[in-house]
This record gives sequence, structure tokens and C-alpha cells, in this order.
Amino acid sequence: MKLRLLAPLAAAPLLLTACATDSADPGANPEALTVVTSFYPLQYTAEQVGGDQVSVETLTQPGAEPHDLELTPQQVASITDADLVIYLAGLQPAVDEAIAEAQPAHVLEVGALVERIDGTEESAEHDHAEGEHAEGEHTESEHAEDEHDHGSLDPHIWLDPENMVAISDGVAAALTELQPDGGFDQRADTLDTTMQDLDQRFSEGLAECETRTFITSHAAFAYLAQRYDLEQISIRGISPDEEPSAARIAEVQELAKADNITTIFYETLVSPAVSEAVANDLGLVTDVLDPLEGLTDASRGTDYVSVMDSNLEALRTANRCQ
Repeated sequence: MKLRLLAPLAAAPLLLTACATDSADPGANPEALTVVTSFYPLQYTAEQVGGDQVSVETLTQPGAEPHDLELTPQQVASITDADLVIYLAGLQPAVDEAIAEAQPAHVLEVGALVERIDGTEESAEHDHAEGEHAEGEHTESEHAEDEHDHGSLDPHIWLDPENMVAISDGVAAALTELQPDGGFDQRADTLDTTMQDLDQRFSEGLAECETRTFITSHAAFAYLAQRYDLEQISIRGISPDEEPSAARIAEVQELAKADNITTIFYETLVSPAVSEAVANDLGLVTDVLDPLEGLTDASRGTDYVSVMDSNLEALRTANRCQ
């Protein structure tokens, strides 16, 4: 499936209701807004846009796999009491349920800020896969919608820097509603420039490559692939917990041979065993392509931008880019 550039981002409404709840103890700044975010990329955005005007709490702790998050009673209480809750619907069912039950006063659902795309792979659309499946035989991707709560929409919207610009602006608008003199628009402009610079590095760095196909542990990179005219082949579907069938592994191996792939990518928060097995069978190397669902001590960077830069270098090496 050849992925192409995104259409312009659609504007989306911000869900804001009633008056703000009382702020929790914000520490140094008694006027700081309390902001609860569901996982790392939203935490990063809230911290960059909010500055010292916000006190940010994230529900997904470092090193935890966000898809499988279970909330403590204290975390549910923090959602109720927060001045603003920022989350991505469909990524973490426990968060969706807690927000529906707690009904916090101000909520920003960032998925409404960007154009969503289908993250499934139809192997029959790939030139090398056409006609390879017998009647009644199915690939892993064909079952993705039924097997995972995300459906067919790829939730990894933050892997396109242009989407991060939209999220940054949405966060600034939400915070400004609560504190008009907080300077959020100016900090969002700074973050937007950082994202635009990152986007330019990716565009230039991936402009001329021997192959535009890359193989990943799970289908987390549809937005990145579409933005930079790449093609993602995933061993697993959208869920990192899926166990790929022997047929899917064999299919990926055939595609790797056909496209002259040298590298099988794995992730910091998911076991590399499957990626390593596929690579070993073909005599290929493995490397990290981080979907940035969270940071760990093993992350190749200390924040969103530095990890994305590491992803760029990994792709440039694997795809033999000039």
C-alpha cells in the first residue's frame, strides 16, 4: 500500500464545559492550572505549551505500555479534579471509561484535531502480494479491525510532526480558555516552529533513498509513512499484543526479500523477539524504530524531538538514503 501525503488538517471543535474545577496544589506557582494527560506525547505538548503556568500529570508512567493502562483510584480522582484533561480517544480504554464516568469540566480529545487515517495493511494491494492468498486464507491485517479496540484507525497521530502542530495549537486554545493571560499561544508558536524544523529534517533526510519500504514490529507508523511517502510493512497489526500467524511471518519475509530490506525494526516498549526471529531467518539486522508511546531508560533520546531524530537516522540507515 503506497502511502501519500496528508490532506490539510481539518479544524476541530474543542470540548469545553462549565467552569474550571479548583486547582490541585501546583507547587511553586499557586495559579498554575492542573493538567492531566493520558500518555507521553500529550504530556510533552502540555509541558511545552503550558510552561510554568501548568502542573502536568500523566496517567501512563515511564516504561509502561500505554495500550494496557489500568488506572488507580487516585488517578481517576485526578481526572475528576483536573482543570484540563488531554487524551486520545480509542488508544486507552481505561482512560476513555474514566473520563466518561468522571465527566471532568474541561476535556480536550486530540484525535478531533487531525485528519485520521486507516492503519491497516491490505496485503493484496502490495505488488508482491497480489494473488498469493488462497481462497479462505486471511492475513493478520484483515483481522485487525475485529481483534483490537482501535478498529482500523491508526491511533499514532503524534508521529507526524504536522499533527503535533495541530495538537499544540489545540492545547494552547484549551489552556487560554482557562487562563487568558497565560502566554500559551506564544509558547505554542515556539513548539510549532520546533515541529516544523523536525518535519523539514525528515523531508530532506528521506527524500532520496534506495528503498521506501520499512518493516516494523507493529503497525504504528502509518502517519509517518504517509507524511514522508514511505511504505510500512508490519509484522503485527495495530495492537502490539497481537501474535502474528506463521502465514503472516512468511508473508513479511517474502516482502522483505522482494524489496531488498536489510533491517527489521522493533520497539523499546515491546519485546523484540518476533522481530529478531524474522531478521535471523533472513540474515538481516534489527534496529529500533520508536513509536514514542512513552520514554524509558532505553529510549534513544530524552524527549519527543530527540527520539524522533533517532528514528530519522535509523530509517536513513535502513533505507540507504543519501
